[in-house]
This record gives sequence, structure tokens and C-alpha cells, in this order.
Amino acid sequence: MTDTALARRLQERLGDQLLAPVGARHDTTEIWVGPGQLTSVMTTLHDDPDLRFELLADLAGVDTGGVLQVVYHLWSPLSPDWLRVICDGLPREDPRLPSVTFLWNGAEWAEREAWDMFGLIFEGNRDLRRIYMPPDYESFPLRKDFLMPDDASRSPGLGVRPMEEALPPADPARVPVLRSSAGAGSLWSGTGTQVVGPGPATPAISAGGDA
Repeated sequence: MTDTALARRLQERLGDQLLAPVGARHDTTEIWVGPGQLTSVMTTLHDDPDLRFELLADLAGVDTGGVLQVVYHLWSPLSPDWLRVICDGLPREDPRLPSVTFLWNGAEWAEREAWDMFGLIFEGNRDLRRIYMPPDYESFPLRKDFLMPDDASRSPGLGVRPMEEALPPADPARVPVLRSSAGAGSLWSGTGTQVVGPGPATPAISAGGDA
């Protein structure tokens, strides 16, 4: 069951700043906000004594294929519901939004990760730099238009990646056989000899076990 009282409070206090009416599903209440209203909305969620969202549990970037988003998950001791805040409508060319580190110090690393993976610029973050990729890296790996290194002509959003395609059938003349010793690879070459590791060919062992 969702917290309908929380939904009413949010609609009363923030309704004129939201992109859509307050929604709810299962144990999560959800609101949508634009980047221009994010600071005001988040400050109200954190400071209002009837809301008190004290914990920022998660912050993640999202690429919808058209625009970028940032999704926040907040917790308050006053409600059994989680609150999901979706900051929507960030342009791909220059996706800027205010940092929330002035409310939750722990947002610093999460914002760095979102910058590193999506190129999201959190204005006010004092240490916005790469966290996984090298400092001189010039792309953002979790965007849907990111080109795979094994096929620069296709992106993950445009079809099957080469690494996911089925392998060609194996050579039917080469079938695995029992190893002659621990750690030594053996393949039946189909020529009456058994190939064992890199060494010379030896007579094949028959299925009956006689040499």
C-alpha cells in the first residue's frame, strides 16, 4: 500500500513546481521535476518538518534515447514509502542541473559517477571529475549512443552487438577427447592421431580403452 497522506502533502506543497501530478506504485511515491525547480523542490523535501527526507539512498543517470534524466531515491522517517524524484528534460548537448551536495554530502560520489557515465554536469559539485574512466577519456559509456569499441559503426541502441552474435559452427573434424594428463588439452584431429597440447602427435586411444 502506498502512503496516500504523503502524496497529498507533496501535491499541496510542491504541486505548482512539478511536471506531473504526484504518482505512486507499491511502496514508492514518485514526483517529476525540471532542472530549474530541482533546488527548490529538494530543499523543501529535506527541510520541511512534515516531510523530512533525511537520506539520499541513491542517485542515477538515465538515457531515455531522447533526453537525459537523473533519478533520486529518498527516505524519510515519517513515511513507509520511498520517494522517487525524477529530474527530466536534460538536453544531450549540455545536460546541466544543480548539485544536491548542499543537502546530502553523500551525493558527491554519486554525482561523479553520473557525470562519468552519462556526462551529466552537476553545478556546485566541488569535485566533478572521472571516477571510473581515465581522466582524459572523452566519451560517456552508459549513453545509448555510445559506440562499442569492437564495431564503431553501430551503437548498443541500434541492434545486436557483435559480441552477442552466435559463433560459427566448430570444425566437425575436431572433437574433444579425454585429457591424457591433468592440464593437458587434447583434441581429436580426425587423422588417426591425438593432439596433446603443443607437443607432437601421438597414436590415438580407441574408445575401448586399448592403445
